[in-house]
Amino acid sequence: MNSLMDIPAFGLLAAWLLPVALMLLLAAGCGWLQNPLKLAHCWRIAQRLLLISMAASAAVGAWLLTESVWSATTRLQDSARALGLYPDGISVWMALMVSFIGWVILRFADTYLRADPGHQRFLPWLLVIIGSVLVLVFTNHLLILAFAWVAISLALHHLLTLYQDRPQARLAAVQKFIVSRLGDGFVFLGVGLLYAEHGTFILPDIIAQSGAVATNGVYAWWASVALALAAVLKCAQIPFHGWLLRVMEAPTPVSALLHAGVINLGGFLWLRLFPVFDGFTPGHMILLAVGGTTAVVAVLTMMTHYSVKHALAWSTCAQMGFMLFEIGMGAYTLALLHLLAHSVYKAHSFLASGRTVAVSATHGFPPAPWQVRFLRAGVCAGVAGVVIVLAPQIVQYNPVLGAVLVLAVGAAVLGIPGGTSPLVAGRLCLLAVALVPGYFLLHLLLGPALPDHQPVLLPLAAQWVGWLVVAALLTGTVMTHLSPRYRLVRALCTHFRHGLYLDVPFDRVTGFLAARALRAPYALRRVPHHPFRVEDRS
Repeated sequence: MNSLMDIPAFGLLAAWLLPVALMLLLAAGCGWLQNPLKLAHCWRIAQRLLLISMAASAAVGAWLLTESVWSATTRLQDSARALGLYPDGISVWMALMVSFIGWVILRFADTYLRADPGHQRFLPWLLVIIGSVLVLVFTNHLLILAFAWVAISLALHHLLTLYQDRPQARLAAVQKFIVSRLGDGFVFLGVGLLYAEHGTFILPDIIAQSGAVATNGVYAWWASVALALAAVLKCAQIPFHGWLLRVMEAPTPVSALLHAGVINLGGFLWLRLFPVFDGFTPGHMILLAVGGTTAVVAVLTMMTHYSVKHALAWSTCAQMGFMLFEIGMGAYTLALLHLLAHSVYKAHSFLASGRTVAVSATHGFPPAPWQVRFLRAGVCAGVAGVVIVLAPQIVQYNPVLGAVLVLAVGAAVLGIPGGTSPLVAGRLCLLAVALVPGYFLLHLLLGPALPDHQPVLLPLAAQWVGWLVVAALLTGTVMTHLSPRYRLVRALCTHFRHGLYLDVPFDRVTGFLAARALRAPYALRRVPHHPFRVEDRS
């Protein structure tokens, strides 16, 4: 009887896994085709496979939801173990997001690259990336996860070098290649240390053993450090972020794929593995400090930058910093929400970047007087603060996260331009304050996707780091909005526009290694108005 009941579960899991296998087979096949009609057919097949993947992921999510509500069994997860899969809330949400964004980018690229010489090479490597990401999301084996992590990076390198005649793009891609190999080493080191701690690579078994042990062992302690460094490198955090600002010569669909999907994987790695660690670890402190610092610097750089695409790149640095900061604070549900929302938002931002450039070239609305802007922001932030004080469960009783949410409300109101009618300004203020209950509702929606876990008790040092990040964000936001009035603030904004030059030391090393690897007479050198151009020294 039980075996008969397992047949639908195996069938559903096979339907979940089959599109991934077909994507990888299609990538291998279309790479050899030369016939334009057959290649066009491959593009249509790839789009259908992504739609099937979305449908299968939704079906897996519906099954898990039904089991959690109507049954005490975990038949789907028990059946998945035999296939090496790990279906849970995180994998379902991630698979839906990856398949949806991959489908959107594929449809966009089919038109965008139709007359481009890179059209034929784009599809197979895109399918390898999407298929590898889905394998990373589905698997319950840490070694398979680590090899999928490497495969994603190697396939992305081929897309970043889609235009072989652009030396700047090639140098930036090799810089990214060097950083990625460092991250790969830390991933394998972390996986090896977890194996040394628990004696298995099977993630559910590791989580079960971790739940039975009160404290982290020495191998788990060092594994948290290695995995935190891997996440920092993958998410382009300071001071390893320079390559992200220099890969803008890749086609727009490649930029969208990188910023909306691949760069988020450092956050996913920790959302997948956080149940392995008991409470606050040294890895949490690394994520908290590096992510918070990156968020502050990148936000202020983005607010003072002129280039639309570079502002988008700095925005990605900032958002990844916030996501890692949230993981370091133990706000895993917020980090998952941030990951999903950022992916959808950033894919749209890059795919619509041409329209954004055209709009930015027009004369915008003049800013409102600074007194009016700060008055509105103060009132709205005060209302949001009162709501959080009255209902602290909205931010899981974490005052630092509450302060960040209040700052987000105030920053949203600061952008209301001058000349806005009082009625429209009032509506915009209400929408900004609605971020607080809106976040709470989304938290309730995504919360069940995460494994059950106890709240992370932050040590005093971590709390101080959190409050320093909040204070720096508040000071920097006020400073940038007052920059036209004070000469000293304008001078500081000039340095922030270049990211405080924090990427220079590491970029000099990777730039030298990249130039040597390519045997090219180029070196990275900052020049006025073109801070990321590669020029011949001669």
